[in-house]
Amino acid sequence: MANDWQELTRLTQGEEILVERVKIVQNNIAIEGEFELPPLAQITAEDQVFIMAFIRSDGSIKEMEKVFGISYPTVKNRLKRIAAQLPLTESGPLLSDNSELLDQISAGEISAEEAIRRMS
Repeated sequence: MANDWQELTRLTQGEEILVERVKIVQNNIAIEGEFELPPLAQITAEDQVFIMAFIRSDGSIKEMEKVFGISYPTVKNRLKRIAAQLPLTESGPLLSDNSELLDQISAGEISAEEAIRRMS
């Protein structure tokens, strides 16, 4: 399944795509409509790998330097470039302005979707 996703990302080459059918394999249920891909799925496969490596390295830029053989400024610039493509980064200081919403999510009082709706 991961290879299918990588192939789709390669074929679309960053062009906007719209998913029209989603299937829940376990339940054999299909839903048809128009679905946008999540922001992380819309970035290039190369950037997806970079983000996965960053997360697996616990956000260590030093580790990223070693893994990719690139300099600290190169890692920082690439992260900034990728972050600029993700809408959440454009909403401002999420943690300080929306800490009450985050507390409510943590307490199970609201869903992440509800928090996003309230931030819009």
